[in-house]
Amino acid sequence: MEPPLPIRLPDGTTPDPSFIGRGIRFPMAVDHRGAIALAGGSDGVECAIRVVLSTALGERVMRPAFGCRIWDLLFEPVNANTIGLMALAVREAVAQWEPRVQLLDVNVVPSPDDSALVNIALTYEIKTTNDRRNLVYPFYVIPREEP
Repeated sequence: MEPPLPIRLPDGTTPDPSFIGRGIRFPMAVDHRGAIALAGGSDGVECAIRVVLSTALGERVMRPAFGCRIWDLLFEPVNANTIGLMALAVREAVAQWEPRVQLLDVNVVPSPDDSALVNIALTYEIKTTNDRRNLVYPFYVIPREEP
């Protein structure tokens, strides 16, 4: 499959990637001047998606609805039902909190080497530039102890 053509403005130019916006880099870091590092363009979008997925609902006092419901599944056994709920939670969170992207696919895969690791693979497209990207978010569950 060929990559989509970039969006062209009426004057024949392509939009500047900085049009997507800038935000605080995640995880937080310091730049070469000692200031808080910022991320812009497609890198900024990836950082924003990571922030959404890393935030549990209710974690932010002033925005209790912000975040992703995957954290509600932290103590659940990794089975087909939980995997489906994780994929649904990611789809809903990205759709609600990251309007700059169109989510194309979410694939939740338990790690064969670590029973506590679930890799959540997202395929998304940045709407303003038709830039297709992938992101793998490692999510660690806490298995219940057997009596």
